[in-house]
Amino acid sequence: MYQFDWSTIVPNLPWLLAGMVVTLKITVTAVVFGIIWGTLLAVMRLSGFRPISWFARLYVNLFRSVPFVMVLLWFYLVVPGFLQQVMGLSPKSDIRLISAMVAFSLFEAAYYSEIIRAGIQSIARGQSNAALALGMTYSQSMRLIILPQAFRAMVPLLLTQGIVLFQDTSLVYVLSLADFFRTADTIGVNSGTEIEMVLFAGAVYFVFSLSASLLVSYLKKKRTV
Repeated sequence: MYQFDWSTIVPNLPWLLAGMVVTLKITVTAVVFGIIWGTLLAVMRLSGFRPISWFARLYVNLFRSVPFVMVLLWFYLVVPGFLQQVMGLSPKSDIRLISAMVAFSLFEAAYYSEIIRAGIQSIARGQSNAALALGMTYSQSMRLIILPQAFRAMVPLLLTQGIVLFQDTSLVYVLSLADFFRTADTIGVNSGTEIEMVLFAGAVYFVFSLSASLLVSYLKKKRTV
């Protein structure tokens, strides 16, 4: 019978924590920029100006139709040269981490866009008409009236998508980026405790995701009260 050996976890906690920092950096960056860009895409898609609406529709459909691992590899091949040549980024910078952040942000924006678009469309059209009747422009009514209400209704869905994003960060292994999962796997391979480290990593992801899921459930109940 296989004898589990958990003794390698505690001595390697500093490296595991460093890997978790990388994972959280990618998650937070992708959530923030994904929501910002996703909001713009949602507004563009609802615009009456067809070229803008078509661009947003094409963007969303393109990113939602391509496997994310492929997107990661695309950006890893394209972004480094762009950042170093156009933006003057130092070659010493961690290009893999920056590439992952850009890829996750742009990819997740397509999904956030659909959530936000649905949230905007759930607001009664009469409110927008009333704002326009009061002399507000379309952008003012969207910014001051429609979006605040839509975001309050969308918080649980946005958090749920954030949980999925956190779990998907493990895919950066294709870039050999030392996130939490890859760090745990590398420690396990080097110490001969790969099974234990993978199980430990899975338990950590489970705890984080479960905690966030409970928060989502709480917010849903609070909304219905």
